[in-house]
Amino acid sequence: MSNGVLDERSAEELGAVDILFFQIGDSEYGTDASQVLRIDRALPDDLTVRDLGLPHRGLRALVFDTPEGEGHLKVDAVNGVRSVALAVLRRMPAAAAAAPYAVGICLDEASRRPVLLIDLAETLKTQGRH
Repeated sequence: MSNGVLDERSAEELGAVDILFFQIGDSEYGTDASQVLRIDRALPDDLTVRDLGLPHRGLRALVFDTPEGEGHLKVDAVNGVRSVALAVLRRMPAAAAAAPYAVGICLDEASRRPVLLIDLAETLKTQGRH
């Protein structure tokens, strides 16, 4: 780091993580792609998280592992997986008083908008499902 700015080599040394970007309603979210076991057809009792918005159609589900088995989150679309440098990810500040599943943000390079990063297993806990 020089003058408070990460140089390119430092950013590369920090590494990257694969983020899966997905759509619920009109909003885009991201999650660590390693949490997703597969993308499946949504079932009627699959999880929706009101605070993330309601899906327009919710025909797909992100399937993820939990201590009790598989969880399924209804989504409208999967927008792809991109490798994102750890240097550009930001943790959710404690002062934001965000839901426990909101773990941080990253800037979507295509739209130049911030994308909320969520922990899929935590979404179940906030809905009273364990």
